[in-house]
Amino acid sequence: MQRVKNFLYSSAELKKTVADTLSGDILTVANDVQSCLQKGGKLILMGNGGSAADSQHIAAELIGRFKKERRAMPAIALTVDTSSLTALGNDYGFDTIFERQIEALAQKNDAVIGISTSGNSENVVRALKKANAIGAKTIGLVGNNGGKIKEVADLSIVVPSNDTARIQEVHITIGHIICELIEEDL
Repeated sequence: MQRVKNFLYSSAELKKTVADTLSGDILTVANDVQSCLQKGGKLILMGNGGSAADSQHIAAELIGRFKKERRAMPAIALTVDTSSLTALGNDYGFDTIFERQIEALAQKNDAVIGISTSGNSENVVRALKKANAIGAKTIGLVGNNGGKIKEVADLSIVVPSNDTARIQEVHITIGHIICELIEEDL
């Protein structure tokens, strides 16, 4: 039983640290995404593994609803189109799977969030670089020291941990906060 408590305490402590040090950045990201949506843009998200699931989860919260009934908001997770993912991976290599989708789908008024616990997922890095070239607002949701994504994104929220599970727990909490802030301000 103590082991379970220790896992929960570890997660709670990391969230307290994030609350004390990154609340301003989280609010800035929510405001940036909301600004893009108000200008007719959309939110595009991507990541690998658990971060792919987080991308889909956040997109679904905006398209559906988070806590209240409201109009649907345009959000796309680049991780859901298996035909594109497998064709791009096969024809161009795994590092290009998000970059090519960004090239096809992103526009200047869009916000693009790349999620990576290491901050070094090459396919996310390349996609954020492409989004920058298009003029979209780029955001990194990362862990560890922020990795390459911290250097590429306009703004990165760096969860100060190297524990993948704890980083992912905080990432989805941050995603929920962003969705709630956007929804409240509509």
